[in-house]
Amino acid sequence: MNFIDLAFPVKGTVLNADHNYYLYSAIAKEFPILHDLPDLAVNTISGKPDREGKILLVPGSKLWMRLPIDNITHIYQLAGKKLRIGQYSIELGNPSLHPLEPVESLKARIITIKGHTEPISFLEAVKRQLFALEITEGDVGIPANHEGIPKRLTLQIKKPERTYSIVGYSVLLSNLSAEDSLKIQQVGIGGKRRLGCGVFYPAVKKSTNSGNKKNVEATLG
Repeated sequence: MNFIDLAFPVKGTVLNADHNYYLYSAIAKEFPILHDLPDLAVNTISGKPDREGKILLVPGSKLWMRLPIDNITHIYQLAGKKLRIGQYSIELGNPSLHPLEPVESLKARIITIKGHTEPISFLEAVKRQLFALEITEGDVGIPANHEGIPKRLTLQIKKPERTYSIVGYSVLLSNLSAEDSLKIQQVGIGGKRRLGCGVFYPAVKKSTNSGNKKNVEATLG
């Protein structure tokens, strides 16, 4: 099965940084057929963090969605739509198409695996899932924060009956073969892909020329 990324330009002012659940709910409300599309992944909208729980939308802000190429026509209908994301509104532009490409380093912003909320247990669970996919080469780790500690992430799920949070971590894969890189981009790791979890994109290398600050890409591996 061939996959592709669609990147929709996003117009707006601000969103809650933790907006994944509201985003998918808004999209599915417009197009209920999304519930029936297999292997759909909806990534977090990009923006500039304000360090107060919000992201500021900028000219380069985009909504990335990954899906089997046969389902493009369903998703393309989002172009031009206005969506209510919690208490904020956005408008989507015409998407650009990006075929998946093999790269040796990939990063998932957040991965959640049920029953594994501590970093060591979580990392072992990730390795088991990679092994089940027959991905046995390469390196895997959890990026650390500026104190050198694996950064624990949470994602809020707000349903009519209750509101709760799930715990996850970012994951960095490196030294992948071309075949394994494409496989993990297509399949991902863990659950909640429609909420942006477990989806891998090419890793952006961070500069180490930061004075006394530790490189945040140092990993627990």
